[in-house]
Amino acid sequence: MANIAHTVHVGLGDRAYDILIGDRLLDDAGALLAERFPGRRYGIITDDNVAKAQLPRLLASLDAAGLQHSEIVLPAGESTKSWDLLGQAVEGILAARLERGDLIIALGGGVIGDLAGFASAIARRGMGFVQMPTSLLAQVDSSVGGKTGINSPHGKNLIGAFHQPKLVLADLSTLDTLSPRQFASGYAEVVKYGLIDDEAFFFWLEENQAEIFAGGPARGEAIARCCAHKARVVLEDETELGVRALLNLGHTFGHALEKDTGYSDRLLHGEGVAVGMVLAHGFSARQGLAPSQDTGRIVAHLKKAGLPTTLAEVPGTLGSTEALMAAIAQDKKVSRGALTFILTRGIGRAFIEKNVDPKAVSSFLDDMRG
Repeated sequence: MANIAHTVHVGLGDRAYDILIGDRLLDDAGALLAERFPGRRYGIITDDNVAKAQLPRLLASLDAAGLQHSEIVLPAGESTKSWDLLGQAVEGILAARLERGDLIIALGGGVIGDLAGFASAIARRGMGFVQMPTSLLAQVDSSVGGKTGINSPHGKNLIGAFHQPKLVLADLSTLDTLSPRQFASGYAEVVKYGLIDDEAFFFWLEENQAEIFAGGPARGEAIARCCAHKARVVLEDETELGVRALLNLGHTFGHALEKDTGYSDRLLHGEGVAVGMVLAHGFSARQGLAPSQDTGRIVAHLKKAGLPTTLAEVPGTLGSTEALMAAIAQDKKVSRGALTFILTRGIGRAFIEKNVDPKAVSSFLDDMRG
């Protein structure tokens, strides 16, 4: 019997799916898939790190359930979200003779989930897929909601499709293999949900941060609450034409920093988001929109989690303010050349601000660079 601690339902009509959260779900995956999707074959897309740590468990589970499968193992890292490796994944799906009614499994963190989801969206003009996120960041954010894609030299996640999964299996035990840095990176996305519109959740995180990092029951609860939050937003605005943009709090600055650092291990995605959220609150305070003491409180919480909060903490030499502004100008929220930012009036009070003055942003970045 699968050890499912939490179930979050994403009610998208005939595309509805469940997010199952529990311990050692990879060991039960075969039985769960056989029950929900009888008669399917599976193409597993993963990276070489996850293949060593988690793939044997999944394969044993599929074999025990008598499910046919093939594996496509890609390099680990943000640079995998490229045209070349997307093509390799799609060609692997076709070479395995997987049919349109079969399913792709995305086994890994956000990079694999994004790329595998996009590959399934375009292979044979659309195949179903199952998310099996193995990082905290993927479990609370990128595996839910159907945003798939790859990066471009022009910016992050500029190429992709909205393609909802058929099921999400979030195995809490996979988080025990993450490095402290990787776990902290994912935690930035957890904090984001409190900062958007759930002040009570942020306060709860302040009280339960230690247990979340230690792996107690609060960890599963935090993941479930984040998934439920995102599910509500996706139901209201699936294709990010309105309120879903709030989920990008900290991402406009963060993505620019990721581009500047070459989508490398210099700056993990969640680290960029952490710095970006502080910058978004700091810029809001500079504009007289938010109390400055909230920025200090957020900085303290993120620092306690081991996350960077300033531009000075980004390893290496950052590009010029002009280079950062050029990356910001390629943000997906830009409309007719005008900048759109997720700003805030305080903790839990984020909002969408259009036509933000680029000179004000540039001046703010200059000051933040010290």
